[in-house]
Amino acid sequence: MPRPPCPRHIGHRPPASYFKPAGIPLYELQEVELGADELEALRLADVEDLCHTAAAGRMRVSRQTFDRILRRARMNVAAALVGGRALRVLAVPGKTGPCGRKCSPA
Repeated sequence: MPRPPCPRHIGHRPPASYFKPAGIPLYELQEVELGADELEALRLADVEDLCHTAAAGRMRVSRQTFDRILRRARMNVAAALVGGRALRVLAVPGKTGPCGRKCSPA
């Protein structure tokens, strides 16, 4: 059995938990799920324009782990945009992670 992932440091609380195409009710849309760690990786790499090493340090993960999180995030966002689906942010910063430790905001 693989070991559970340790919580990542999340320094941003999203303003909403859903993003969807305009003009279509949410109940008619398929959802693509985006984890809080994926949203944080997108924010650090694409909004703050940090290099992957610096962004990984801010999230307190290895650079390789950061790259995997970022790749998964970009795939999910692209699937939502191209497929006209709703994007749902799963986890909220400040909650307990899967291994029981607190995922505190910055």
